[in-house]
Amino acid sequence: MISRIGFGGIPIQRLTEAETIPVVRRSLELGINFIDTANNYTTSEERIGKAIKGLRQNVIIATKSGSRDPLELSHHLELSLKRLDVDYIDLYQFHGISDFASLDKVLAPGGAMDVVVKAQSRGIVRHIGISSHQMDVAIKAVATGRFETIMFPFNFISSEAADKLIPLCRQLGVGFICMKPMAGGMVDNANVAIKYLRQFPDIVPIPGIEKAAEIEEIVNIMQGPAQMTAAEKRDMERIKETLGAHFCHRCDYCQPCTMKIPISTVLTHQSAYRRLPPARFFSPPLGEPIEKAAECSDCGECEQRCPYHLPIRKLLKEQITWYRGLKREYEKQCTSSSLK
Repeated sequence: MISRIGFGGIPIQRLTEAETIPVVRRSLELGINFIDTANNYTTSEERIGKAIKGLRQNVIIATKSGSRDPLELSHHLELSLKRLDVDYIDLYQFHGISDFASLDKVLAPGGAMDVVVKAQSRGIVRHIGISSHQMDVAIKAVATGRFETIMFPFNFISSEAADKLIPLCRQLGVGFICMKPMAGGMVDNANVAIKYLRQFPDIVPIPGIEKAAEIEEIVNIMQGPAQMTAAEKRDMERIKETLGAHFCHRCDYCQPCTMKIPISTVLTHQSAYRRLPPARFFSPPLGEPIEKAAECSDCGECEQRCPYHLPIRKLLKEQITWYRGLKREYEKQCTSSSLK
């Protein structure tokens, strides 16, 4: 059995190793026993491994690989075991399966799923899951019966999973792990965000944690009254109204873009900024989608397809301006530091 809430291991990449270990251990002290990380979260796995040293029996560890290639995924699995310094992983997940081609490739005979199933037969992996950002793909993945859990974005702003995906998980006995319970950092009212999710007793939110005070606040909310007050409901509606005109739900119905711009990635870039260390955020791989957005031809086809009627072209331009301004400041700070 896992705790009612989990620990999301993305933000600790922003910390030093000395800062990370007390945060993870404080979470364990508070009764959190489910920790989620991933192969591509840079320092996250290794630091979690050091934090749980001697406490393995009290922790349920989940990690992920974004690879679709069986050989590369096998390498990722071995690397995760080494970084976490464990003999087995409780939940191994296929990371970011958000298109049907990726799902089919993973499940194909001789594919990546076969590698994890073999690892499961050897006791190296206990359970197999998947994460996704695309509803149609997530529903198909759950329906295959090949995955024991699914991780999917769910919060009071992006609540579509409540309609079909969560009921399907209940029907088929698939565990639902709630990523982005705070809307990727866009919602700063933890009380409202967590109390909304408490309406769904069979899901496990995994907020990304950077400070011990954050998990302490969330645990207090989980232990308090579950029913939302009238004032809290009003506050939730106010936040929804404020963010609704700018919040990308990552459904990707805006695609395909004629200029091949990864629109949802660009529009949710601020979430990554709140969770990643600056050195990684401003590195070329993460900056490329923003620069690609500058090639927008202003055709407007994406806006015609968006079910939320977002002013996508305007939002893309705002993101470009925001990103370039931050990058200039970061580069100035780096230059200043190197001169000292």
